[in-house]
Amino acid sequence: MRTDSPVTISRQDYRPYPFEIESVDLQFDLDPTRSLVHSRLALQRLTPDAELVLDGEELELVSVKVDGEVLAADRYTVDAQALRIKGLPEHCVLEITSACNPSTNSTLMGLYVSNGNFFTQCEAEGFRRITFFADRPDVMSRYTVTLRGNKAAYPVLLSNGNLLGERDLEDGRHEARWEDPFRKPCYLFALVAGKFAHVERTARTSSGRNILLQVYSDPGSEDKTLYALDSLERSMIWDETRYGLELDLDRFMIVATRDFNMGAMENKGLNIFNAAYVLADPDFATDANYSDIEAIVGHEYFHNWTGNRVTCRDWFQLSLKEGLTVFRDQEFSADMMAASLSAEEAASARAVKRIDDVVTLRAAQFPEDAGPMAHPIRPESYQEIGNFYTATVYEKGAEVIRMQQTLLGVDGFNAGLKEYFRRHDGQAVTCDDFVAAMESVYQARHPGKDLTVFRRWYRQAGTPRVTVTLRHDAAARTVTVELAQRSDKVGVERLPGEPDKQPLHIPFAIGLLDQTGRALPLRLAGSTDAADTVLLELTTERQQWVFEDIADAPVPSLLRDFSAPVIVEYDFSDAELALLLAHDTNAFTRWEAGQELASREILRLTADQAAGRPLSLSASFVNAWAAVLREPTLDAAYRERVLALPGEKTLAERMTEVDPVALAVARDFVRAELGRQLAADWQAAVDNNQTPGEYSPDPIPAGRRALKNFALATLQAGQVAGAEAQLEAQYAAAQNMTDRLGALAALVQFGEAAAADRALQDFYQRWEHEPLVIDKWFALQATGRRTDVAAVRKLADHPAFTLRNPNRARALIFQFCLNNPRGFHAAGGAGYRFWAEQVLALDALNPDVAARLARAMDRWVRFVPALRAPMRQALEQVRKHPGLSRAVTEIVSKALEISA
Repeated sequence: MRTDSPVTISRQDYRPYPFEIESVDLQFDLDPTRSLVHSRLALQRLTPDAELVLDGEELELVSVKVDGEVLAADRYTVDAQALRIKGLPEHCVLEITSACNPSTNSTLMGLYVSNGNFFTQCEAEGFRRITFFADRPDVMSRYTVTLRGNKAAYPVLLSNGNLLGERDLEDGRHEARWEDPFRKPCYLFALVAGKFAHVERTARTSSGRNILLQVYSDPGSEDKTLYALDSLERSMIWDETRYGLELDLDRFMIVATRDFNMGAMENKGLNIFNAAYVLADPDFATDANYSDIEAIVGHEYFHNWTGNRVTCRDWFQLSLKEGLTVFRDQEFSADMMAASLSAEEAASARAVKRIDDVVTLRAAQFPEDAGPMAHPIRPESYQEIGNFYTATVYEKGAEVIRMQQTLLGVDGFNAGLKEYFRRHDGQAVTCDDFVAAMESVYQARHPGKDLTVFRRWYRQAGTPRVTVTLRHDAAARTVTVELAQRSDKVGVERLPGEPDKQPLHIPFAIGLLDQTGRALPLRLAGSTDAADTVLLELTTERQQWVFEDIADAPVPSLLRDFSAPVIVEYDFSDAELALLLAHDTNAFTRWEAGQELASREILRLTADQAAGRPLSLSASFVNAWAAVLREPTLDAAYRERVLALPGEKTLAERMTEVDPVALAVARDFVRAELGRQLAADWQAAVDNNQTPGEYSPDPIPAGRRALKNFALATLQAGQVAGAEAQLEAQYAAAQNMTDRLGALAALVQFGEAAAADRALQDFYQRWEHEPLVIDKWFALQATGRRTDVAAVRKLADHPAFTLRNPNRARALIFQFCLNNPRGFHAAGGAGYRFWAEQVLALDALNPDVAARLARAMDRWVRFVPALRAPMRQALEQVRKHPGLSRAVTEIVSKALEISA
């Protein structure tokens, strides 16, 4: 795991593995301190005289046999990274016995112990910590697995695929034998052993097969897994209905664990989940938790086809499965949100989902695209593959898939996906293979066109900017729309050696409104068809389109539904934005207009705050927000999204030099003034959006709770009389965690310290035995406006805190460093020194988690000069630390390569 000289791996250096591993038989004798793994590999050599190289880390080699004969010591070598064997016959059976120590495996990669149970995590390169193997995704084999362990300690023994049989052994142990009938790469291997309870049901596929669905968890948690089980069944039905993809196994299992580096893992038929995305009931899970559970269960289930049946040739193709599957889970969530709603409600629910996805993209991926770790969705090189499980690969990758659906249409995209599976089922392939399948449909439907230019999305980093010019000719009754694209060199940091960008294929959806806000029917010159929205395909640096029969100068509605992951540049007046906010028929661009108005207001006030000028909110902005608050036709969830102010990370992307404290003060000032000046309207939103009766996480009641809690928090931000008393009353009487946590969060952020402390103490006493709820308790305090480094250090000394649990580390350390600008960026650099300490402490335990925290400082050159110096010092402190992991070394080194 450690090296002073990280090795750069390049995509262009890919070579096929010189052996085929036709079958893998694994036998595990499970013991917490010394688990024995016996592997039997049926090998076929594909390249003459090739040496067999099997990856292995933290393993003890016990024995090696070829065709039943012990291999002489001079026939192989073994070191800290690999086992190498020369002179193997063209066909042979290789048997290896090795040992590992799961109890000391704090990396949570490979085979490890959590809460007395065994788990595995093999993506990306964890299988090499279990046994010696060709740990790469293009080596696909059929697996049979036998698990043995003490029956009293480990009564449940699970692995991939279908259960062949179980039996008791004479020594108090028992064994279970599993078979996965489908070829898979080793990163999809999984085993689980321990004490678990489970819930299950039988579901029927569209072809009439019965499938056993099971969710395993700690004993006593069964009732909290029912929503995950429901989500699993909905996912199965949706994938059959939407794409015709049926589950190919006899059972599908989910297992929850408290210690997990990620959200979940799509191991074939045996998905291992972070418990945070499985366990839920109204008393301790919020509406957002329920939404996340459904989305992540769907995501991992959908991987069964987009990732498992067709997998990646190499890790550079990671977005082949992740971007595609994120897109699929986004569509699934949107469909689930819209189910059983009226047409109008369904449209609003879909808009809310689209807005949430774009907010995530802009807050996480746009900054990444402009920073030192910027990379295309198909990277060209890496030093540590774990660092490339990024927002670019996932979220931008999903947008690139969505653009293909936009270009082909839903039916065309579905046909392209069907063709992709027809060509590549059971194979390890590339992003180019996916686009080629889509292109075959695109060309059939659009003769003379192809996706050659579109392919550049896969190899270019950076967020394109599209400048829009609108020219109205009153005499000719035409509007000429000109789009010009540019993709700046990545960020202001001037990355060394970055190539020039080429034009991309950008689907750009546009509408036009007249000066009263009425949507205009659009007809392109030479066409007889008219529509409210027209999709323009920008494929060169600059193109023009002419719309006919438009009498008066219109107001443009640009990038409707966020049809491409680009930044739009158009000089809207505030009056035009207010008109769009009030009348645009496209829900996304209506929200976007409000975000732009709010961004302008906050950034103006940020400059005033930095310069020491008094802050004052403009009347026109208050009026625009008042109009949204008072409009009776808007769905509650959508109204809450429109009223919510842009996040600080998104706003920071628009600043030449970021002053995070000034930005936080300005944003809080806007929230407070809106609360104070529109108090009656916010109170009406609170009163009109109560949700009596039995709790439901469905979109309508969840939207009402979201608006009610946002309104109440805004009243408290404005220090409106009576708001704090309402919060305390709601906290005490809440019948669900959404309302209780909403009240507590507002008290922590905006309430009196004494009231916040009372509620925090009560919350801990209520929930101290529920780890996932205590994560919320830590996170609320980590992001509190009064929380500084000293307060975080005190919380880190709390008996309930541990760095060894990733969820707990993320709840406190990550939340403070990433989401508390006042505390983390306070003058003097104490926050940065704390960050360095925590990165190094985590790196000694779990480099993957440490690398995630290291990203908090990778854009240090964007900040004001007073902050850059202590930031650089902290980065240098980490880089110079002896024995630093490859993962953290790559991040801090790339950050420090960029000069201010």
